[in-house]
Amino acid sequence: MADEENYLVPVEEYLKAGVHIGTKFKTQSMKPFIYKVRPDGLAVLNVQMINDRLESASRFMGQYAPEDIVVACRRENGWATINKFSEVTGIKVFAGRYPPGIMTNVQLENFVEAKLLIVVDLFPDRNAVRDALTVGIPIISLADTNNKIQNVELVIPCNNKGKKSLGLVFWMLAREYMKQRGVIKENSEFKAKLEDFAPE
Repeated sequence: MADEENYLVPVEEYLKAGVHIGTKFKTQSMKPFIYKVRPDGLAVLNVQMINDRLESASRFMGQYAPEDIVVACRRENGWATINKFSEVTGIKVFAGRYPPGIMTNVQLENFVEAKLLIVVDLFPDRNAVRDALTVGIPIISLADTNNKIQNVELVIPCNNKGKKSLGLVFWMLAREYMKQRGVIKENSEFKAKLEDFAPE
């Protein structure tokens, strides 16, 4: 493990939220992120790599204004989380069904001219991914050990199914994004609470 000071949050926070707990299925594309397989068959993700990818994703996101980013989450466990993320950052989110064509069809009343897409899971969020590929914008995707990764600019390996895990990931992305954009300078200036991102 690297020096604790290099982590965005203490390692215990990652472990407590189960961000590193994968599934029993391991795809070829996710193998580089797997630290070990537990006796019960669950794959465990490398916490250092999760942390590094969250840092990279934040820097990448920092190049874009909030109105240029779209987040899609079909999985119900993430709806409250991404809605809170939207409230804190001003980034547009689609919790639940993503309306196909929103990023590609200028005729639509609610057309969004996005420059970056973030998805919680490539498979359920495939309609949004298809639109992003059509207009040629980069995609950041959260991915668990069972995800097949393709057409993605940046992968954030993590447990993308658990409420606590998603809450911690998006809370950190919100904080780091706001630092990148110069909205806040220090972590202490970030007033949003982790529990608001991961409601019971």
